[in-house]
Amino acid sequence: MRLPTIVSAMSRLAAAGGFAALALGAYPGPQAFAAGAPEDLFVAIAPGQVEYYSTAEGLMNGRPVAPRRMTARFDQPVHIMKRQVSQAEYAECVRDKGCRPLDKSLRGAVAPDRPVVGVSWQDATDYAKWYSGRAGGSYRLPTYAEWLYAAGEAYKEEMRLDLYDSDNPAQRWLAEYALEAQRKVSEDAVPKPFGSFGVNAAGVQDLGGNVWEWTDTCHVREYLDEDGNSMLPPNENCGVRVVAGSHYSLITDFIRDPKGGACSVGIPPANLGIRLVRDTRP
Repeated sequence: MRLPTIVSAMSRLAAAGGFAALALGAYPGPQAFAAGAPEDLFVAIAPGQVEYYSTAEGLMNGRPVAPRRMTARFDQPVHIMKRQVSQAEYAECVRDKGCRPLDKSLRGAVAPDRPVVGVSWQDATDYAKWYSGRAGGSYRLPTYAEWLYAAGEAYKEEMRLDLYDSDNPAQRWLAEYALEAQRKVSEDAVPKPFGSFGVNAAGVQDLGGNVWEWTDTCHVREYLDEDGNSMLPPNENCGVRVVAGSHYSLITDFIRDPKGGACSVGIPPANLGIRLVRDTRP
């Protein structure tokens, strides 16, 4: 199953031009915090804000419209893992019966220095619950806005607004095809050691590598009038979640292998993995 490709923002790392998802609050650099978690596992990113394109599907007279620019403000620091959850850490959760075993082809992957892949949103959520019990705090998947804020200067967006200006659907499809061709990443989908895809100014690793990360953000559809105002309350579908990486995708929450027929926007992610945040919400 595949959702219609209605969001045409091509997001990638190290791209020339485009709009940066820029954290306006100054980065303090890596900061350890002790909340039952290993001191070297999380960084605290100072309060600030980030601007980005919405992942919501906007429809006007039945036709997709360009995504809105959004601003997310963070009044408290965002505490996020420097790296993704490792294969060894997920295997420990499986041994404790807090997590479901990986598919058979991946069960032998237990390296401590490589990210776990082949996990669904439910698997990632189960891991967060298990980790919270182990660490003695409250940990969860990030929202898409939190993920972008943590990515900071390492994340760039490019928008093709002309995709939404044409009355000719064939022309839009051809433009979308050209964009998707640009999105293709290396065919090498084998998980690499942590840090292989770089570290940003906040000390967060591998944000644009070959492992996309589950977020808690749900797929949303909005019905708009001619002035761009909502005609109905947004339709939120939490059976489909946003995954974040060198471009975002929408993936059904039970999918473990995004290349095997998942609902997605654009080129499917190479792998699905986990990165947690410490929950400091009231």
